[in-house]
Amino acid sequence: MNLESHFLDVNGLRMHYVSAGEGPTVILMHGFPDTHEIWRHQIPALAQAGYRVIAPDMRGYGKTDAPESTGAYAIRFLCADIVGLMDVLGVEKATIVGHDWGGLVGWQLCMSSPERIERFVAMSTGHPAAIAGAGVTQQMRFWYILGFLMPVVAEHAIRANDWFFLRQMTRRPEQLAIWRAALEPEGRLTAALNYYRANIKLGQPARWRPVDVPVMGIWSDRDPALGEKQMLDSAQHCRAGFRYEVLSGAGHWMQLSATERLNALLLDFLPPYQAAA
Repeated sequence: MNLESHFLDVNGLRMHYVSAGEGPTVILMHGFPDTHEIWRHQIPALAQAGYRVIAPDMRGYGKTDAPESTGAYAIRFLCADIVGLMDVLGVEKATIVGHDWGGLVGWQLCMSSPERIERFVAMSTGHPAAIAGAGVTQQMRFWYILGFLMPVVAEHAIRANDWFFLRQMTRRPEQLAIWRAALEPEGRLTAALNYYRANIKLGQPARWRPVDVPVMGIWSDRDPALGEKQMLDSAQHCRAGFRYEVLSGAGHWMQLSATERLNALLLDFLPPYQAAA
């Protein structure tokens, strides 16, 4: 399938996104250290089923502008980018799918702009309150974040030994090549790390609000960073229903390691009005 590549001025940025298909809108939001390309196996499946699929390069990633200020990556700006993109495209309401940091943005959108969200699929990352309350074991899984918070040091460590850190994250040469191409340009790795540095206070209680949007949480049992408890406990914060699914034998990037099963779940959870045959 040929994807259409677009650039728009959104929220003060030149934002890049790809799109395919026609019908009800589905927005796919990636996390660290990805670009829209992580959805390359989901976009065709959703578009062919009769949906309009929009996959942006999130702020600082891919071909979207990367502001220099650390504070420019605060989650309120990440959310404003998605709402702004919807506004420019004339999309009143969409189903959103978020993985990793894209999932955290999705949860915040459900809290701050529920009237714009039809349904939400949270992949890997549970509700922020559930993550914060998941206990010591979950906090130990986040060991790497302490390193990410150290300016300059983290950048050098990740690039060291021919990007050894990235090579440990995937055994897929094509995915490693995508990550390197996205992070090697000047300032891009820092932009990606600024998601962590700008949102240290994300887990403060003032931000922990329930959501009134139907949610499906998908967790993969070989995810080294995010445990099952934080996703299961998200049900306590979902007042419009929470569906839980496990992808056994899949790693953190379930888009690649459990493609067909993930696609089937997404299509099954899309809004009750059916895509055109």
